[in-house]
Amino acid sequence: MHILLVEDDHKAARLLARGLEEEGFAVTVAHTAAEASSHAHAMWRFDMAILDWMLPAKDGVALCAEWRQAQHQLPVLMLTARDAVADRIVGLNTGADDYLTKPFAFDELLARIRALLRRAVRAQHGILQVADLTLDPATRAVNRAGERLDLTPKEYAILELLMRHTGAVVTRQQLAEHVWHADLIAIDNLMDVHLKNLRRKVDPAGLPTLITTVRGRGFLLAQPEGGDA
Repeated sequence: MHILLVEDDHKAARLLARGLEEEGFAVTVAHTAAEASSHAHAMWRFDMAILDWMLPAKDGVALCAEWRQAQHQLPVLMLTARDAVADRIVGLNTGADDYLTKPFAFDELLARIRALLRRAVRAQHGILQVADLTLDPATRAVNRAGERLDLTPKEYAILELLMRHTGAVVTRQQLAEHVWHADLIAIDNLMDVHLKNLRRKVDPAGLPTLITTVRGRGFLLAQPEGGDA
């Protein structure tokens, strides 16, 4: 899971990012609203945002409102020293999904993050299906032709991204950013290994091929020729 952390206190941001990474999250840190907004073209990379209310120039409430107006639906957890009920109402009405008052226990932050992510999974479009391949985001169960597929976490992440873009080419750079949270150059060869293993499981001999390589562009998961739309 990839979190966008927007916090202007560099020390606090560094400590939070380190703690979250130790818990298995990937974290991208922004220290200002402008820096956070620079990621707007690729908000699909993030699973949620942790947003500090008190930011320089443009505060977290204004940034959250801007995201919602742009139809960015990622879950937002607002952090603030403001503990008045009226302030909480402002933050939530702006579009934040949850609100945590500083100072807070790191364990409580983790619990709220996990609760938001669970809710986000349940709010997604349910089971994804292409031909006889199904993927359940809530349980992470994947089946092909009625058989359960045993996927590694990376293989699952690749397949989910491909299925959420069924019929469209997913570029190698998109996969690098979404699955590895890294630049393509760093993991190009590793990606090929994971794709080869995934395709061996998803497209075994005797079944129509669902995942294809689009030379020079990336990868495509689509209904097999002659399959139902």
